[in-house]
Amino acid sequence: MNMNDAAGMLATREGGNRPTVLVVDDTPANLMLLSSLLAPSYRVQLAPSGAKALELARRQCPDLIVLDIMMPELDGYEVCRRLKQDPATKHIPVLFLSALNQAEDESRGFECGAADFIHKPFNATTVLARVATQLQAKSWRDALSQRNHWLQTELQARLSEVDELREATLHVMVSFAEFRDEQTGYHVRRTQEYVRTLARWLNAQPRSGVRLTDEDIEQIAKSAPLHDIGKVAIPDNILLKPGRLTDDEMVVMRTHSMKGWEMLRRAAARMGQQGSLYLHYGMEIARHHHERWDGQGYPDRLAGTDIPLSARLMAVADVYDALISRRPYKEPMSHDAARAYIEAHSGAHFDPQIVAGLCATHGELQRIAREWSDDALSVPATTEAA
Repeated sequence: MNMNDAAGMLATREGGNRPTVLVVDDTPANLMLLSSLLAPSYRVQLAPSGAKALELARRQCPDLIVLDIMMPELDGYEVCRRLKQDPATKHIPVLFLSALNQAEDESRGFECGAADFIHKPFNATTVLARVATQLQAKSWRDALSQRNHWLQTELQARLSEVDELREATLHVMVSFAEFRDEQTGYHVRRTQEYVRTLARWLNAQPRSGVRLTDEDIEQIAKSAPLHDIGKVAIPDNILLKPGRLTDDEMVVMRTHSMKGWEMLRRAAARMGQQGSLYLHYGMEIARHHHERWDGQGYPDRLAGTDIPLSARLMAVADVYDALISRRPYKEPMSHDAARAYIEAHSGAHFDPQIVAGLCATHGELQRIAREWSDDALSVPATTEAA
């Protein structure tokens, strides 16, 4: 038989689900001898060279490779190295079968990634025992890998359920705050989209110094609706007052930032979610979205970049939306007038880089305002309402 023609063909009868052993040797007699030895128990493939062995292994992975070392062109060491470097074949156990019998030969084989080493001339019982042992070990590894994959899949499913329950719970909290303050309308959704837009713009500027991942941006945007969660703790006579607040009432109203932060902190502790980006950014935004760039805000009088970026983004989005929205005590500003107001307070109330982002994305912010406008809200395009 021409060994190149025989390479890759079964050496004996089809074996159903029997393990497949790839035998690699450049000597035809050795291939035939090993084939006759292994065929009663395994499906056998034959390769007369290292190159052919790599081709067969990559086409359809065998369960075990019995590999000669001394072969022309690609020797067994190189074949083993290449198998172990390929993610598709690195898991296949390699059993060296060689006339080399020095200790350093074995050491070199194991360094290449071999699972076992048998010397020629070989004893048939030894070969069968070593092959069976390696196949059994591989079977256990495969079963363990499958079990781990199943457990990982189940774990991810359970974690997804926990995440969904957490977000649903917080959504209920946000909705409760919205329902108590009927004046806000779609304010929460608009500011969320403004924050996302501004964060993306800022992140794309090479000189901004801001380096957010896509996940960071998404989590900041998802956390934005939590900015006024503390208003659920504000008395109705203040929260729902149809007019401007007195100084004393304003003091009470300003406590909503710390109350919101404390509510989210307790929620994080109870949920075991201290490491959650969602709650991390939510706490930053709730507590610090009324801080000012010049340090004259509240509750902590932080200034400049000491104010968390998420809160600086929210400060611009929140004021912009308040300016263009109708309230019982004021008419809405036009988009142009609101932008001019925020520009005028850049470096005092607002982070100058984020103000630049508002100007650069002004058209997108107008689109968001139109898409999520309140039914009763009238937003003039270019002139202030009378």
